[in-house]
Amino acid sequence: MAIERFEEEIGGKKLIVETGRFAGLANSSCTVQYGETLVLATVVLSKTQREGVDFLPLLVDYEERLYAAGKIKGSRFIKREGKATDEAILTGRLVDRAIRPLFSEEIRNDIQVVLTVLSFDQQNDPDIVSLIAASCALSISDIPWLGPIGAVRVGRIDNEWVLNGNYETRLKSDLDLVVAGTKDKVMMLEAGAKEVKEEEMLEAIRFGQKHIGKIVSFIADIQKKIGLEKNSEILKKDEEEIKELESLKIKVREFADKNLENILFDHNIETKLGRREARENLSEKLEEELIKQEIGKDKRKKAQEILECLVEEEISKAILEKEKRVDGRSIKDIRPLSADVGFLPHNHGAGLFKRGDTQVLSVVTLGAPGDEQHLDTMEESGTKRFMHHYNFPPFSVGEVGPLRGPGRREIGHGALAERALIPLIPDRESFPYTIRIVSEVLSSNGSSSMASVCASSLSLMDAGVPIKKAVAGVAMGLASLEENNEIKKYKVFTDLQDLEDSTGGMDFKVAGTCDGITAIQMDTKTKGLTDEIVKETIYMAQEARLKILGVMNKAIEKTRVELSPFAPRVTTLRINPEKIRDVIGPGGKVINEIIAQTGVLIDIEDDGLVMITSHSQEGSEKAIEWVKSLTREVKVGEIFQGKVVSILDFGAFVEILPKQDGLVHISELAPYRVNKVGDIVKIGDIIPVKVIKIDEQGRINLSLKQANPDFKK
Repeated sequence: MAIERFEEEIGGKKLIVETGRFAGLANSSCTVQYGETLVLATVVLSKTQREGVDFLPLLVDYEERLYAAGKIKGSRFIKREGKATDEAILTGRLVDRAIRPLFSEEIRNDIQVVLTVLSFDQQNDPDIVSLIAASCALSISDIPWLGPIGAVRVGRIDNEWVLNGNYETRLKSDLDLVVAGTKDKVMMLEAGAKEVKEEEMLEAIRFGQKHIGKIVSFIADIQKKIGLEKNSEILKKDEEEIKELESLKIKVREFADKNLENILFDHNIETKLGRREARENLSEKLEEELIKQEIGKDKRKKAQEILECLVEEEISKAILEKEKRVDGRSIKDIRPLSADVGFLPHNHGAGLFKRGDTQVLSVVTLGAPGDEQHLDTMEESGTKRFMHHYNFPPFSVGEVGPLRGPGRREIGHGALAERALIPLIPDRESFPYTIRIVSEVLSSNGSSSMASVCASSLSLMDAGVPIKKAVAGVAMGLASLEENNEIKKYKVFTDLQDLEDSTGGMDFKVAGTCDGITAIQMDTKTKGLTDEIVKETIYMAQEARLKILGVMNKAIEKTRVELSPFAPRVTTLRINPEKIRDVIGPGGKVINEIIAQTGVLIDIEDDGLVMITSHSQEGSEKAIEWVKSLTREVKVGEIFQGKVVSILDFGAFVEILPKQDGLVHISELAPYRVNKVGDIVKIGDIIPVKVIKIDEQGRINLSLKQANPDFKK
């Protein structure tokens, strides 16, 4: 295959697409380069349909390679890349959420998109490059897909929008927004922000959308030149199968028309489990009727799938046409809320948040600065002092299942809540603790990730972490009617629950404080959201968020003044960086002695920040004084009680502080002529001395006679 190369300028840098060089056996492949970050995208479609599935079997894998960043794994024993890092999983989810809505739900062939980072320049994040690469590879492939889409990152520095900023600019920005979509519609949003106002967030989305159009046109031109003809065969059904399906749909529709209304909108059924039981009874009733009609097993299974679709359609239709919801709420109502703190007996802080059937317990643990997480990934090397982890056990949805490590969903939801809380976490200088929150989803009926934001905010205040405001989150939903991939009619509604997350919908999560947005995550089951829908959603979310914050503030209005008695205490002090070696000592001898004698933990930064962690106030005070004495800067005029450590013909050396000696010249021993130093002092004597001079080399000159004029021997 001939190598083809295409270039376009985006945000002042070249976006380069190349095909025909790699992975010739995939359905399609391409590399996309931005700056010196380069990602290989491959797309493969299975030859046969997967049996027994009622969903689109799409898998998106994002593969980090340490060689891309010129790194070798830090572990002494494992040098090969292992399981995907959290960052890799989050990028894979980012791409998946953007491309999935543009596939036909009728596809049952496995589709795998693999994104491999081959080169990483430490400037341009591979996530945007990967999303564009996936869009390009799918567009030029033979797989039916309604792309292309584009993606950009938007930041803001000094009220100026920044397009696709590098890592350094992102540190200065008050917003980190990823927008993916078509020329005029948004497919996916991901944002972290420092309490950005709603109107400013909308402006940022529009700014990103404007630049996406150029990327979409670029990929569309490539598709015209080298794109393969789409394989329509995987969507084809024979006429006999179509007729049988239509006949089956009529039967199920007749059954649904008689039963659905009463079951779905029975307001006497107040819980998720109650509705699930009612739906299971409905399925059993349909099964019985089909058996009576001597319908075969395979067709009965298909009928159940049709019924599931009709349930979703009915729920969406009721919202769209009557603003009627299964639990009787209006489209702006939030389910019953409750919040509580301080109920666990031996923890550092805890918060409990409940919204309808969704209940989340978040627990804070405060640790020493040295408890930070060490990062060794393709993109990051360093430490992380604030962590939020999210658990979603099977009992939370009334099911039985194996308890294994966190999956992609748990990692994604944990990261979203973490992003929402980060802007409120105090800096290390003012609160030097390592902070870990674990959110336990105890029951779930939609938007447990936003409930974990609320519970975590409560737990931080309960723990005494000095956050100035509470953070809350809410998930917004959508009921819509699409024709020719255009939304003709829609209704946005507040506080999405499981039953309402259906075809033609969206899951638009917005978190923030009373003053602005701190995080957004949006994905949709439509072919894209218009500016009008996005605007309406963001302002409705603000209204809901303020109501939720009102309930949370009744549980705890501000952070506690005192930390839990079970939490360690961290005390900080600053020393001259040049004195760090005096605290550590040769081979760590001094610092290890302090730790052994006082029972504390000591962390020292290169800039001279010393952090002492202890569960004992006495041990902490002892360690602080020890460090101060080791690093104290001696000044002229100070008087010390010093110990004579050596005697020479011309004077005596006196230790005035640990590891700091000064010379008392023979002429400064007494107010009269001294013939022999040993006549005045002996080794081991404790004598008063005054600092009279510190020369350019830091040598200290002392005087006994000036410290104590009345001294006599």
